[in-house]
Order: sequence, then C-alpha cells, then structure tokens
Amino acid sequence: MRTKVTLVLVFLNVALFFFIFKFERNWRTEAASREARRRVLGPEAADIRALEVVAPGSSFRLVRNRDDWFLTQPLEWPANAHAATTIVNELGLLEHETSFRVADLAQNGQSLASYGLESPKITVSFSAGDPAAPGNPPRPPVTLKIGDVTGDGKRLYVLSTDGERVHVVNRSLLDTLSLPLEQLRADTLLNIRVFEARSLGVQTDANRTGVAGVRVRIRRDGTRWNFETPIIARASRTAIELAINELNTLKAKTFSPSPAPNPLPSAAPLLRLTLEGTNQLETLFLGEPAGPVQPAAPGREAVRDYYAQLDGRAVVFTVAAPVRLIESLRTAQESLREKRILEFDAAAVSAVTLAAPVLSNQAPITLQRLEAPAGQARDADQAWQVVVRGDGTQGPQTLPADPAAIRTLLERLTLLSAGQFKSDAPTGADLEDWGFNRPLREISLTVTGTPAPLVLRLGTDAARTVYARVGTPTEPGASIYTVPADIVEDLTLLPSAWRNRTVAEPLPATARITALKITDLNDGKTVLDLAFGADGQPVPAPRDAPAVAALVAGLRALRAREFLPGGFAEKIVSGGEERAWRYRLEAAVTLPAGAGLETTRPLNLALTERLGGNLLYAGSRELDAIFAVEQPLVDALWALIYGPRDPGPPAPPKP
Repeated sequence: MRTKVTLVLVFLNVALFFFIFKFERNWRTEAASREARRRVLGPEAADIRALEVVAPGSSFRLVRNRDDWFLTQPLEWPANAHAATTIVNELGLLEHETSFRVADLAQNGQSLASYGLESPKITVSFSAGDPAAPGNPPRPPVTLKIGDVTGDGKRLYVLSTDGERVHVVNRSLLDTLSLPLEQLRADTLLNIRVFEARSLGVQTDANRTGVAGVRVRIRRDGTRWNFETPIIARASRTAIELAINELNTLKAKTFSPSPAPNPLPSAAPLLRLTLEGTNQLETLFLGEPAGPVQPAAPGREAVRDYYAQLDGRAVVFTVAAPVRLIESLRTAQESLREKRILEFDAAAVSAVTLAAPVLSNQAPITLQRLEAPAGQARDADQAWQVVVRGDGTQGPQTLPADPAAIRTLLERLTLLSAGQFKSDAPTGADLEDWGFNRPLREISLTVTGTPAPLVLRLGTDAARTVYARVGTPTEPGASIYTVPADIVEDLTLLPSAWRNRTVAEPLPATARITALKITDLNDGKTVLDLAFGADGQPVPAPRDAPAVAALVAGLRALRAREFLPGGFAEKIVSGGEERAWRYRLEAAVTLPAGAGLETTRPLNLALTERLGGNLLYAGSRELDAIFAVEQPLVDALWALIYGPRDPGPPAPPKP
C-alpha cells in the first residue's frame, strides 16, 4: 500500500515539474518578449556616453566623462546632472503605446511626411559604451527621429532607429528634450564643498592691485586651517568656511558677452581662486569688472558683475559677486586670518606668570594650579594659589587664589583678538617703537602637554596703543598685532587682586549671630544695637529688617570685592587721601560646644564711610586685612548707618 502511494506522489511531482518547465516557462518568455517589444530602443540605450539633440533653436550635445556630464555644444560647460540623467533615463525606458510598420503606410495612402517624420522636428543621436575602455571598439551612433504630436496633444510619433516602424509614445519625451539651456547647464561654478575642501588659494594680479602678485595658500590640517604662504600663521576656520560656502553659491550670469574682454580673465585675472578637494582641483579666474557696483538693497548686499573663466574652458561669462566677498579675498592675508591670537586649552593651564619688564622693581607673580585632591570630580574647579617671590633671603610667599578671578583671566586671554595685524616681519626699530625691548606686560602660560610655555608680550608706543606678540621664552614670535588697551588693566601684578576673596571661613549652619552693634567713632554714638533671639529674629524689631538680614548674611560668609596691599592699619589711603576709620562693627557669634553648651566669639570690623556708589572699606585686626566689601553689604550698611536714625523717646513738654 505504501509503495503505491509513493509511486503516485512521484508521478505527480514529475507531472508538475513538466508543467512548470513546458508551459510556465513559455508564459514568462512570452511576457518578457512582449515587454521587450514595447521598448522603442534596445540594448544600445543601456550605456549612453554621448548624446546630441538637433532641434530648431535648442540644439545641444552632452558627453559623459566617468560619472559627470558635460555640455560641449553650444558651449563647453558642466551639465546639470539631474537634467542629463533624466534625458538618458527617458530614452532608455522609452515605450510605445502602439506601433505600425513603415512598409504598410502606402497601403493607406500615407507616408512618413504624414507623421512629420520625413523632415523630423527633433533628431536624437547617441552612442553607447566607453570608447576608452580596453576591448571596447567604438560603436556607430544611433539616431532616433521625432515627428509630430498626435491630434489629442498627448502623444507623438517616433521613427525607430532602423527606420522600419513608427512608434506612438508619450509626449513626455518631447518635454524632456526641449529643456532650455539654462536648465541643461550646471548652476554653480565651484563644486568643492567645505567638508571636502583641502586648501584654498588666492592670487592677486600685480597690474591691478599695485602689489607684487600676492599668492596666498591656506591648507586644512584636521579641523584647523593654516596659512602656508606668504606667512605661516593660523587662519580663521569660520572665515574660511564662510568664504568657501559663498564661492560655492556663485553662478554664471551671462555667457559669451559682447564685446569680449581684452585681455581675457584667464590671461590677466584680478583674482585667481583655486579650491582643492580630495581628488579634484577647480580654479576660477575673475577679470575686469563688467559693470558698476549695484548698491545694497533691503535683504541684499552690494554686488558687482565681473568677467570670468574656469580653468580648462575657453568660454567667457559674467558672474555677480558680493563686493564684500571680493574685498575679503583680495585681502585674504588679513581678512581670513585668525584674530584670536592665543590658542590654548584653559582646563590644561597649570600656571600663569605675570611680569612687567618695564618696571624693574616690580616682582613677577605666579598663579599656580594645585593638585586636585583624591576623589575630586574632573570637572570640579581646582584650587589655585598666588606665589609671590620674596626679596633677599625671604623665600616665596603663597596665598590662596580666587578661582573665579583666574577663570575670568583665562577666558579673557582665550578671547583676546587682534584689532589690526601690524607686521609679520618687524624691524628692530619697529620693536623699539612699539615697546617690545622692555614689554609692558609678559604673560607666560604653562600648559600641560606642551613642550614650552606660551608667552604673550604686550608693548605700547607713545600714543598708548597696545601691541601683542605671541611666542615662547626663546622665540618671541614674528607677528605683531594691536589689541584692546584695557587688557593691561586685567593683568595687574598686585597679589591682592588675585587672592581668594573669602575674608574668613563661612560660619557653619549651626552658628548664630546673637548680637550686632555699630558705633560711630567720631562721637561715640551707637548707630545700631540689636540682639537676636533663639529663632534668629532681632530684638527690638529694627526699622529696616531687610537691611539687617542682608548684613547678617554678609557677615556669615564675609567676602571682599578686592583687598588692599599690606595688612591692617589704623588709617587707610584711598583716592590719594589718608582716612581714619569712621565706624566699628561688633558682632557676637555663638557656636555649639557639645554637651548642650555654647561658646561665643567676637567678630569685629572697622568701617570707613561710603566713599562712592560701590566703595566702602572694612578692616580686621584679627585677620590682618583691609578690603572693599561687596555691593550687597555696602547697600545694607548704607541703609542702617545713613538711613533716618531713631529719634528716641519724645522730649517732655515744656512747663
């Protein structure tokens, strides 16, 4: 029984295989043949390399070079890749809706002229295959003739390449072949984009600019751009990329202008612009202006037309270029240069040394980063210290530095920009005139991972213009820049300007200020006398509670806006005038001492009068310091000292 079932199944499989092989194969072959018969063009349209369209008033020729298409007629110009690909695809996929034999036309009293094919309106000739490929002999061109449009206007007649059949095809072929020249040619002149650009070259013409044919070459090095000629310097990445983007947007405006410029732009260019990419090089020659400057309008900057040519192409055209862009390229040595004169990683700076060589008696100071304690997060602010050189046998002294002040200094140095590039080859007389024989300031930055410190030298001339020069301790650098004069104010050599602004350690959260008193030292009168309860509220209630709260907050975390040099003294000098202390502030600070006990210690400050809108000095004998207090504390003391004083109880009536 099982043998019979097996034999039946084998027989059915053989029959199914025979059916598939015999009948379905024929169906598929017939479908493929029918599909092939609908195609107007055969395999010759699979790899079109050259294409010529002859039509009244719109003839053109396209040639393919590797993956790029070029117009060779009516002018030599890169073709619009999308338009060329559309034409080739339209021909390769061209299908008829119906067709009939040319030999049958006479039987119906018709001829090729009846369909506009005797003298076709458009003739398309193309050749396939790459003639440069080895073993690929040149093939004869294939010609396709296009006649009239059908009566409904939706189709047109096409004569086959062998002249034996007339095909009726969709009129989209006619629309594709009738593109105007403006749509057939490429819009842009330079096609190397920023991401693939490797260098930018600019050469000016000596006859037009009055300078000796300056050649500027700027090359990309990773993410940076550097000048290679005529100087070795950093270029501005932002300025370079903006310039390349603007060059990519330039478009040809008119072709073959009449009369033609003499000399040609390629023979005597105003500017020769060269972009180098990964595997290509493009050069644009800008010649004489082709018209006056077109002034700026709302939403549009001033532009000017120039005669131009592309390298390797004879066609002359005009291009509208922004006046600002041309001027920037003409002065590329300066306009494309990096204006920030210092390049360093602020997080990697381990020391900053400030010196004033012009002041022989002024000792340098060093701001030194301390090693981070174990376990500290990498992004946390590290502590700094001020190192002051001692004189004689006295060793260097150190003070805790203010991280915020040093961070501000490093940010200012990072953003320090050149106002003008003064010279790249200064003479000895120039250096003396600009104050570099004995610089006004010398800032040395020690950066982790660099072989030598980065040194910024600042000089000044008789007009108080400040110049900068960047180099190393042994190589001062060749380039001289002007910089903002106020940079000198940020580079003071007073240790007090860099020391930590914390006057005393902030009080712990468990500490309380239990008493507060301010006395006028001139007449001994009490200006303010308050006690504070266990809840922190003052007794009696003050006339200005917010000012009292601000004063208490300022005393709990006492900070200085700036320190005066030296320690505490009975008198201070401010504004060229010696002043005595005017007020005494006394506070009682109570701290827990364990076992439910408390200890009380005094906090005493000597105060001056308010010397300006934001200036009031305080001094501490215990801390041996004189400092200007911060603005919130100045405002609180003003409200409590100079506000309306309590007149006291009313006087008894007179008898």
